[in-house]
Parts: sequence; C-alpha cells; structure tokens
Amino acid sequence: MLSSLIFDMDGVLVDSMAYHAQAWMQVSSEVGVNVTPADIYEIEGANHRLGLQWLFQKAGRDFEPEMYEKILQRKIEIFHSIANVKAFDGMEDCLSALKNKFRLAVVTGSEKATVESFMDQFFPGIFDVVVSGEDVHYGKPYPEPYLKAVEMLGIAKDECIVIENAPMGVESAKKAGLYCIGVPTYVSPAILSEADLVLENHAILQKYLYDILEGQHS
Repeated sequence: MLSSLIFDMDGVLVDSMAYHAQAWMQVSSEVGVNVTPADIYEIEGANHRLGLQWLFQKAGRDFEPEMYEKILQRKIEIFHSIANVKAFDGMEDCLSALKNKFRLAVVTGSEKATVESFMDQFFPGIFDVVVSGEDVHYGKPYPEPYLKAVEMLGIAKDECIVIENAPMGVESAKKAGLYCIGVPTYVSPAILSEADLVLENHAILQKYLYDILEGQHS
C-alpha cells in the first residue's frame, strides 16, 4: 500500500537548475574547464564530487581531490549570488494536501545548507525526511540516496513513489528498486525513458498526485 512519496528537489520542487548551470559553468571556467548548460543538465542530480569528476573527465582533465572543497565553496558562492529560485507553481499547495495522507521525503544531490534553506523558505514543515548530497557516500546515479530515504521513512520499497526530473535521478531510483515518475523539466522526455511513467509537465504531475490522494491510482 502506498504510504510515502519521495521528491527530487531541483527541477521538481524548485526551479533552480539554470542558476546551478550558470554557477557550474563559471567556476569550471575559472579552473580551465569549459562546459555547456547541456553538460550540467546531463549530470543533474549527482552530488557535487561526482559531478566535478565527470565534468573534469569530459574536458580531458584529471580531477585532483584536494581541489574539491575550494571549487565547491566557490560554486556555492556564485549560485547564491545569482539565484532567484522559486517553487514551481502549485507545488506547495499540492504537497500540503498530500501531507495529510502520506509521509513525504526529499532526496537531492545539493548540499545540506541549500536544501534546508529552500525547505524553510518554500515548504516549511512539509517533509518528514531529507537526504542531501552530503548525507551519502555514493550519490545519484547510485542507489544509496533513495535506499537511505526508504530506510529513514521505515517503509518497504513497494510503499513509495519517486518523482524525478533528471536521468541520473531516475537511474538512482530504479537501481534502488523503486517506482519512478519522470518529469522532463529541463530535458527531452526520451532521456527519462528508464522511468516507469513520464508526465509531461508540473501541471500534469500535480493532477496525477491529486488523483492519488483521491484514490484514483493504485
């Protein structure tokens, strides 16, 4: 029986990826690695360490672990200086309604301070469980983030649905053995083909979730 819903944050709850992409491109350029917005969207959902390793590899550069903290802090600094992040229209009301029946969780590759800031700003008191990129050793696309959320929720795998918008996030959920809905916020729907169901946009997602609340989906 469905008891819990697990949401990715960036691109599902808040419209933030354009600012993440801009910050990553700027900090990458500062260390001599040139990347495009498409490169960033391709690795969306990965924690910062994995993302940096991938970006350096794509640019044909060796990633030096001692650079990690400096680059990460610079990226966070840039992000917060430019970001004008907003929650997607209707999501707060939808989640408030869902909270009456389901336990809710967030699983994201973003750092804990940013996650907590957005949750406090846009969804105060809504989520029972939050898993940030710093809470796991192997982030998305590995299954650990979603397995940790299931464990923290204290549920069986068949009691939850994951809502994701990025290929690495979908891969993570499916490797964890979970049912996953994809919402192609920033990518082509075809890129989310591993998801069990792809819903075209947030309006359709919210209708689906309200239908679940009313018992119209199994």
